[in-house]
Amino acid sequence: MNKKINLLCFILLLSACQKNEDNVTFSNQSSVIDGIKTYRHSEDGKPTSLDPIKAATQYSSFVVTNIFDTLYTYKYLKRPYELKPNLAQEMPVISDDGLTYTIKIKSGVTFHDHAAFGLDNNKGREVVAEDFVYSIKRTFDPNNRASGAWLWQGKIQGLDQWKADGADYNRAISGLTALDSQTIQIQLIKPYPQLTYTFAQAFSAVVPKEVVDALGQEFGSKPIGSGPFILDKFDSEVAYFDKNPDFRKEPFDIHYEGYDEAIHGKTGIDSLDGKNPPFIDKLEIHFVKESTSRWNSFTKGDEIQYTTVPKDKQNTVILSKSPLTLHPQITENFNYRYGMEAGFVYGGFNMDDPDFGINGDPEHDAKSKALRCAIQRSHNWEQKNRAFYFGLGTIFPGIITPSVSEFDPNQSYDSVTLDVEAAKQMLTDQGWDATNLPVFEYHVAGSVLNKQFFEQMRGFMNKMGYPLHLIEYHPYPSFGTFNKAIKNREAPFFFMAWTLDYPDAENTLQLLYGPNQSPGSNNFNYQNPEYDALYEKASVMQPSPERTKIYREMNQMVVDDCVLVSGLSRNKIHLWHKNVITYPDRQMLGGGHIRYVDVK
Repeated sequence: MNKKINLLCFILLLSACQKNEDNVTFSNQSSVIDGIKTYRHSEDGKPTSLDPIKAATQYSSFVVTNIFDTLYTYKYLKRPYELKPNLAQEMPVISDDGLTYTIKIKSGVTFHDHAAFGLDNNKGREVVAEDFVYSIKRTFDPNNRASGAWLWQGKIQGLDQWKADGADYNRAISGLTALDSQTIQIQLIKPYPQLTYTFAQAFSAVVPKEVVDALGQEFGSKPIGSGPFILDKFDSEVAYFDKNPDFRKEPFDIHYEGYDEAIHGKTGIDSLDGKNPPFIDKLEIHFVKESTSRWNSFTKGDEIQYTTVPKDKQNTVILSKSPLTLHPQITENFNYRYGMEAGFVYGGFNMDDPDFGINGDPEHDAKSKALRCAIQRSHNWEQKNRAFYFGLGTIFPGIITPSVSEFDPNQSYDSVTLDVEAAKQMLTDQGWDATNLPVFEYHVAGSVLNKQFFEQMRGFMNKMGYPLHLIEYHPYPSFGTFNKAIKNREAPFFFMAWTLDYPDAENTLQLLYGPNQSPGSNNFNYQNPEYDALYEKASVMQPSPERTKIYREMNQMVVDDCVLVSGLSRNKIHLWHKNVITYPDRQMLGGGHIRYVDVK
């Protein structure tokens, strides 16, 4: 009897705890104090640098696009994503052969104030076409160890040779010129249909030479651009910004930006129509990696005002998944949006690895392929989706994500469908058993979440007969050290995410292109002559059914060769306070939507 009473007490206590967890106590406080509007955003990681040429992570890109100008950006609300002029006056004029791009930039745009300009009161000087030429040159200067040169490598006449000849800034480049102070002309080696997309990337942001020369390496922490916000202070926890009072006056046209009453009507964005952004006086970006801390700060009411939903708050936020509905206490207190990311998570093999890669020996390569394919087929994506992504993720085969138009919904899903018996048979057919399987190293940036990912995958592999003691966790102290190991080809298997740089499947297909091998973007060191030939054929083609067909053939090659364990696109829930007017999107826009944020 006593045992029954104790059990009843325990159940009641557990229920009380669960009920308490589901309650969100919240006080929505004003963000306007003494007439100063402040918006406090949060990101779940921090930038490694604020120098555009090193904006390789979404966190760096997010901040950079608020400090600097790019020639182009994406319309704030339009989906599918659509480019629009930013620093450029209009979309580029492209020659009939697709090799010459002529771009006019806006006049009267000035950099943020800085003493290095040598003007009265440290005023910022006007941005001119030569600043863009200089900024692209910087990405090819080997002294800068830039991350974004791959976007233009082998594309612009004379640029690679300029680098090879010593990167002399006084030397002209035939394919990259400023015709006058407002006109840029670019001559390509061969057609590059994605070129305009690259000029919406943070990598291409325009920087002033005088300030870079004056600050040297410090430019990465004390950036000066011409964007909507001016950096005040920056440390490992928060970046503080002031509104750029000299930012050009460009009235916000909600219909041009893609406003849809049915989608955006509840956000209050229509109240900003016709006004000049940015609308806030101060911006704070808080870098809060730990999910509980981020959630607690968000729900306090007077701290951060935006977050995505942490994994451990699923029960607090989600009422039902199909269709997705949120608990009333969430929708009463917060605004929200739900959408698929333009990217995916995946596990990748290093094809250079002696055990899991290829070396040209048919017998070895058949055995290593069996290993990779067996690991692929033992992966339970559905369980992973439930455990880590609320069951809301979109699972798909290969590397063409569902977010781009080239995605093929009719492709076979065998590679992402759990089949333990097939995995076992693959190993048996190639003579693998528990006595001769190699050590499997799982490389990743160390974190509690990544350790959980590893433990789950170890369990998947064990079910097909892979001994647990042969499956090892290899964490790195930071993403930087992890990424360095990948670039040095030291990681046989790595778990990562990729966010698309532009809405074209070419952006993920180039990740497997042979000449892009590490330290380039091809972290897999995959080299398939047939794949490379198709890539080279498609890369100069304009979007068309023929190009899409080639893209899909390439995707199937990657699946058949079992280069990746892929993939899943996350569907994220974004929450923000009701005194904030916004429609957050950190995908293609980077941080570009912040200029349109207002607070009450």
